[in-house]
Amino acid sequence: MNKFFIKKLSILSFIFIPIIFLWHPNWLGFLGVQPYWPLFWLLPWSMINGSINGLIFGLFLGLILDSLTLDNNFTQIPGLILCGFLFGRIKLHRAFWVGHFRYGLICSLGSFLCGTLYFLQILLRNFLDTDAFIFIPGIKNILAEVFLTGFFAPFICSQLLRMFKFSKR
Repeated sequence: MNKFFIKKLSILSFIFIPIIFLWHPNWLGFLGVQPYWPLFWLLPWSMINGSINGLIFGLFLGLILDSLTLDNNFTQIPGLILCGFLFGRIKLHRAFWVGHFRYGLICSLGSFLCGTLYFLQILLRNFLDTDAFIFIPGIKNILAEVFLTGFFAPFICSQLLRMFKFSKR
């Protein structure tokens, strides 16, 4: 029974992403914005399992998170699919410090990509209806999310990567 849980540790940790997404802990936020939680799991998992599996689980993450949100007009699927594919192309690095801090940069870029794709959906749908200055807080939210995701990624991704490698053995 214990071997089953160790082998399926990465999939069991996948369940916690929607829980953290809905929990939305305020003490981890900055300017009312949270880090982009799905990337913390998607980066180490895609690095270990490859780009096709990252693409598939990016799709699954997008479907799950879109089903949890109240607004069905916009989707997180394109950003997560693209990040899952790109994260799978990144190889593991041998040097501890380089790999450790690289997670922050990669997750920041992934968060910027996902946030920008989501923002572009909102912009294209509502551009003709409202003034362009109303979208400036959206840019602030993207930048705050990029900062927080890059700040927490070295801590969370390195632990998840270690856990996924252990469960794969």
